[in-house]
Amino acid sequence: MQLKRFLSGGLAPLSRVRRAGKRLVFAAIGILFLLYFSSSARLTDLQQVKQSGVLKMLTVDGPTTYYEDGRGKNGFEYLLAKAFADSLGVELVVHSKPSLRTMLLSVGGPGGNFAAANITATKHRSEWLRFSHSYMEVTQHLVYRRGSKRPRSLSDLDGDLLVVKESSHSEQLAFWAEQYPNLAWREDDNVEMSELLRMVHDREINYTVVDSLAYLVSRHIYPQVRRAIDISEPQPLAWAFPDHGDDTLLAAANQFLDEFIASGELQTLKNDLLAQANNFSVADSQRFGELVDKRLPTYEPLFREVAPQFGLDWQLLAAIAYQESHWNARARSPTGVRGLMMLTLNTAREMKIKNRLDPRQSLIGGATYLTKLKSRLPDHIAEPDRTLLALAAYNVGFGHLEDARILTQRNGQDPDLWQDVREHLPKLSNKQYYRALKYGYARGSEPVIYVDNIQYYQRYLELHQLSRQKEDITVDDSPATKESDDNAPSSL
Repeated sequence: MQLKRFLSGGLAPLSRVRRAGKRLVFAAIGILFLLYFSSSARLTDLQQVKQSGVLKMLTVDGPTTYYEDGRGKNGFEYLLAKAFADSLGVELVVHSKPSLRTMLLSVGGPGGNFAAANITATKHRSEWLRFSHSYMEVTQHLVYRRGSKRPRSLSDLDGDLLVVKESSHSEQLAFWAEQYPNLAWREDDNVEMSELLRMVHDREINYTVVDSLAYLVSRHIYPQVRRAIDISEPQPLAWAFPDHGDDTLLAAANQFLDEFIASGELQTLKNDLLAQANNFSVADSQRFGELVDKRLPTYEPLFREVAPQFGLDWQLLAAIAYQESHWNARARSPTGVRGLMMLTLNTAREMKIKNRLDPRQSLIGGATYLTKLKSRLPDHIAEPDRTLLALAAYNVGFGHLEDARILTQRNGQDPDLWQDVREHLPKLSNKQYYRALKYGYARGSEPVIYVDNIQYYQRYLELHQLSRQKEDITVDDSPATKESDDNAPSSL
């Protein structure tokens, strides 16, 4: 009996010990879990980006920010941000927002680690955002339409002044309103700077305010728009980061920008941004004429050889190659398009081209691609409209061309005629239209200029060829002819 009491009395403490041990084990496991998740939660902003493998950029579509065309994703801000993502070893994912205000309010949310859209780092914005080091300065231009009276100051305004809502431009106008109490303007959340320039050009508004960069890049598209006065000192452009971050991603961005500037790569990117605009300017006859004499002879035999294989005139193929690369077989853009016909890597692979820098392969690739674009158009579209529409698609992308044809049809015009479609392509830059279209924003005026330039170059080459043939027929080496030439007036 005493033994039983002893055993029963000893078992109770032993079971309690076991239960206590289990509780300690579970507590230890819980602590380990807490330590694990707390350590995960303590990942810095930069570590989270690297761990996810994705850098998310917020932007607003535009010619100096982000867009897609026949060459793929493009835009100054996109290229700069992609270089930053590459430096981190992650993928850049772009989320376009419908307005500047919406974009800035979304910074630091699930859709964007930072915002890049030619953002001016103003004092007001710095109260709720953190900005990177500046990578460019811009000045605010008040612009008007040529033919109307040029305002010499803000007191001279006589008409409708429209600016982007809650932009640095509206901030600057509010500053000047203290000095000019009669200064009045409207703000719109659904426009961006290139659209405002178009509105001035088309007489829809009298004035607007845009950054100097937007003006430089777009003035060739809207030649009637003129700079009146500057309403600001140079202001810094920067990337915007959330104010609730730990600044590790911001510090990485600053380091990248400093190194990118010091290496000269940023200046190259800026030069290319403005050069792209110059490539679409009105044809420079003098420059073209010089290269017809200096570069064309190198490639003319190749144009003559390749073009007939695709049912093309050699002058047309030569004109496209000039528009694309100025007959530079080693041409290259920051987006990676290369060669005489400036093929993307994806297009080259699709056309089974192995070396884009080889002139023959580049020409074959470009001609094959143009032929493919022509084949995608409805069979009933006749020449020359078929080729002209395909050229526009070569530049802006087939999807954007289809959007323009849809707009043309909605307007009661013929989507199979280039003259009708060209009227509606510029609307692809207008938020009123592109937000309701499948392929969204495009620099719609540029394919129009692109096709115009190619037609100009082709006609020039045709006339040049005729003049050469005429010279060959009329050349006379007789002494009388030589004497006549020698005595001809020097001005002729």
